[in-house]
Amino acid sequence: MNLRNKLFTAFLGLIIIPLFALGLFTFFITYNSIEKKYSQQAEYSLKAISYSISSVFKEMEYVTDNGIATSVFAMALSAKDPDSQNLITDSELLNLNERQRSFRNLLYNHPAINYAFLYHFNRESAPIPIFSKENFQALPFDDFKNNRLYHEVIELNGIPKWLAPHEFPELTGTEPVFTQIRLVKDVNTLRKLGFLVVQIKTWEFEDIFRNLTLSNNHQNTSFMLVNNDGLILFDPGGTMDGQNIRQYLRQNVEFREGYQSFKANFNGEENIVSIYHLDDYAWNLVSFTDWNSLSQEVTSFAKWFLVIIGACLVTAIVFNRLFMNRITGTIAVIVRFMRRVEDGDLNARVEEKGEDELLLLSKGFNNLMNRINGLFAQIKQEQRQNTEAQMRLLQAQIKPHFLFNTLESINVLAVQNEGRKVSEMVYRLASILRISIQEREEITLEEEIKHLVSYLEIQKFRFEDVFDYEIDIPKELRMSRILKLTLQPLVENSIQHGFEGIPYKGMIRVTAWKERGNVIIRVEDNGLGMDAEQLAAFEYMASDDPVDNHVDEAPDHVVENRERRGLGIRSVADRIRIQYGDYYGLYICSSRPGGTVIQCVIPYHDGRRWEHAESTAG
Repeated sequence: MNLRNKLFTAFLGLIIIPLFALGLFTFFITYNSIEKKYSQQAEYSLKAISYSISSVFKEMEYVTDNGIATSVFAMALSAKDPDSQNLITDSELLNLNERQRSFRNLLYNHPAINYAFLYHFNRESAPIPIFSKENFQALPFDDFKNNRLYHEVIELNGIPKWLAPHEFPELTGTEPVFTQIRLVKDVNTLRKLGFLVVQIKTWEFEDIFRNLTLSNNHQNTSFMLVNNDGLILFDPGGTMDGQNIRQYLRQNVEFREGYQSFKANFNGEENIVSIYHLDDYAWNLVSFTDWNSLSQEVTSFAKWFLVIIGACLVTAIVFNRLFMNRITGTIAVIVRFMRRVEDGDLNARVEEKGEDELLLLSKGFNNLMNRINGLFAQIKQEQRQNTEAQMRLLQAQIKPHFLFNTLESINVLAVQNEGRKVSEMVYRLASILRISIQEREEITLEEEIKHLVSYLEIQKFRFEDVFDYEIDIPKELRMSRILKLTLQPLVENSIQHGFEGIPYKGMIRVTAWKERGNVIIRVEDNGLGMDAEQLAAFEYMASDDPVDNHVDEAPDHVVENRERRGLGIRSVADRIRIQYGDYYGLYICSSRPGGTVIQCVIPYHDGRRWEHAESTAG
């Protein structure tokens, strides 16, 4: 199957069909879970109404709190002429004190207050009017004392008690108002003085329900306020005020704390009924949403979804036939050339044709390959030059170091008039120099052993009774390749520093074996050994610049000795790692006392195999 058919099949199988299946699945899931989803939405709406209603009550409580805090109600209850305490009457305005005038303005300017009066706690007198109202006869105080509200308000100890319309018509009247009743105390002595009764109009509540009903009009939703007994306290439509909601529901409803939602038959039609209990009040907000209006939206969604799926399918077929052939053909060609590049053919180039972005894509591929080839050539050249420079530098570090120590030994013998030994040492030194000045960086292990033996014999001329040595390297390993001047610095470390001042004769053993394709050469001695601080001087591939304050503060001869001690071995380790990689190098183990063991790990190869590897890399 070509790319065009694959893309069309993928579009059809991975987008259209799954989208269609997802649409059907979503339709059935949405249809079945619409009650739950709308229940959540109704919960948010009812909580919003609850918050707005609480805000209205809190605002009114703030007004009455102000009257209590400023002792306006206390002065009215203590006045000799209670009938003159109507704060709305303008005739007595001049006789009011500043607190009364301030509260009068607050009370008068509040648009929702319908009526307000006071009951005296200890006097069986008529209610004291604060905000007058025509055609309203307040409940006598004796009847109020016999009402259960009297004891509830006293137990609240000053916290307002709110009454909804139709709950206590004997106290609030037949007009639809919300009534606040609270105990009034003396601010200073907390002595009970009386009761405050304030009625507010339902204007603000009508606005709250009206706005929410308009926003949900497309869902045919209605709201009402119901108490725990099922009495409809407030119906914005005004058709069910004062009736019991249970006579419209065909199932029993239990009002409880929190939120509940269910599907039920209300007033002869199927509705989703949502009930939210108001905090701090024995009331419930109830919403009714017609089920048919909700399911109609889901059905409409399904129809539009089928239309969109059909349009997508037609568009996909047209696009596949008109545009996909050329696009996929060019892409397929570029992909084939990319695979050639993956196989190592960096000379692959795409034919440049066309006049659109596909031409730019072909040119970009060709330009990229040209730049990659140029960068590869540049990187190879730089790496070769860098490696050669590093190797020459490290080699230059080893040669003077070795020659210095050898010439120093010859000088000592010459001073001692040891002519035969001087001649032998010069012969050995010539043999060493013959190997070291060769242009080849790698020699056979056999040649490196000869070089090592010449050096050891030179040192034994000077330190005849100080040490002996043993070299045990199998013949099958002696044709393996190794960097020249690798073993001599390792042995030199044991002679120069390991056997200095020991009361016994030192021993150097050089052994080698093959393990996992590598040659492991071990140089070990029974000398003084080294502590942790001395081992740190042999850390390879580290900067020679002193970065430690303690090193800077050390005496010059100590710093010089440390540099000389670690120079040869560090140079050998650096050369091995540069030549063969980070896996190879030197590994030093030592203890004081106990001697030192140095293991050199290099890859096993003969000259023919190594040359083949180099030519392949080139």
